[in-house]
Amino acid sequence: MNVGIDLISFYTSNYFIELKTLATTRGVDPAKYYIGIGQEKMAIPPPDEDIVTMAANAALPIIKQIDPAQIDLVLFGTESGIDQSKAAAAFVHGMLGLSHRCRAVELKEACYGATAAVHLAMAHVRTKPDSKALVIGSDVARYELGSPGEPTQGCGAVAMIVSSNPRTMKIDLQSGIYTDDVMDFWRPNYRDQALVDGKYSTRVYLHALEEAWKHYQEQTGRSFGDFARFCYHLPFTRMAEKAHERLAKFCGVELAAGDLERQIGDTLFYNRITGNSYAASLYVGLCSLLDRSAEDLGGKRIGMYSYGSGCVAEFFSGTIQPGYCAHLQTARHAKMLAERAELTFRQYEDIYNLRFPTDGGDHEFTRYRTAPFRLAGVKAHKRHYVHSA
Repeated sequence: MNVGIDLISFYTSNYFIELKTLATTRGVDPAKYYIGIGQEKMAIPPPDEDIVTMAANAALPIIKQIDPAQIDLVLFGTESGIDQSKAAAAFVHGMLGLSHRCRAVELKEACYGATAAVHLAMAHVRTKPDSKALVIGSDVARYELGSPGEPTQGCGAVAMIVSSNPRTMKIDLQSGIYTDDVMDFWRPNYRDQALVDGKYSTRVYLHALEEAWKHYQEQTGRSFGDFARFCYHLPFTRMAEKAHERLAKFCGVELAAGDLERQIGDTLFYNRITGNSYAASLYVGLCSLLDRSAEDLGGKRIGMYSYGSGCVAEFFSGTIQPGYCAHLQTARHAKMLAERAELTFRQYEDIYNLRFPTDGGDHEFTRYRTAPFRLAGVKAHKRHYVHSA
């Protein structure tokens, strides 16, 4: 039985800051951002946007394309949890009006969480072929102002319907995995900004890629040349380029002129103009590839590398299905990105410095351009979400 991604949808904030603006204000050469890390714009969530609203906004367009009563599992991968007890998946389940005969769970392992959710959802569908699972990756990347990580902030969500006989991507059974207990990136409960050892994290990311690939190759016998395209976890765009160069070298492949662009270029566009979205970022890359590839990828095998600091990594693969273009959200994605509002540096810092209320009182949040789902306020420590469209 074929199982994989039936439908996929991407959402990001309606606000961004141009990294040239950030660089100029911080006294940094813009080339450090544009070329050094490969980023151009950074999505900024306003106060009435969080991982739940982004998740629901990503999911709604694909929920409308199926019978939602078939969804009996909602899995939400994130490292930006909003509650120490209640799963973000439960909030989204309610906002989308899904069946009560449904499991809803949140998963955490840094940026790997959504990939864990995909594979758990696939195992579930194999036992119940008529069911569908809603899998979500949604995160807000947040670092201290003026820190080295600041230009790699961003936000976004990807929602996927995992089913049998998928119309977008059949995912292979075999995958290569690698886990190691390291401290390359972490966020203690008492902080709302992440901490990262950047150079060490890069080394771990690349080492884990080699180890996950070896495990994958042992199981499948496939080689580098068996893949038409590759998607990588994207903390910043240049990281994927380094990873692909590393994997090619590890496999004894010399990349010719144009190979890097051809093999991963289309996967990078969305991330370059939205920034890091942690658990969602690998699948933002997949959306970017599917939406932007001039070549029909039907029947082509895609290599997928997921990495979560701490660390867990996985290399897996899938085959794009014939006719997939008819089921994409390409036009909606393009419209969303084109209509975003640019922030000044002052507006960016003002939004950054707004803290979520922790006094247990009643707070109504100003309405920004967040839609159709938004965070309207908080009362007695309870978040209040509304559907405004």
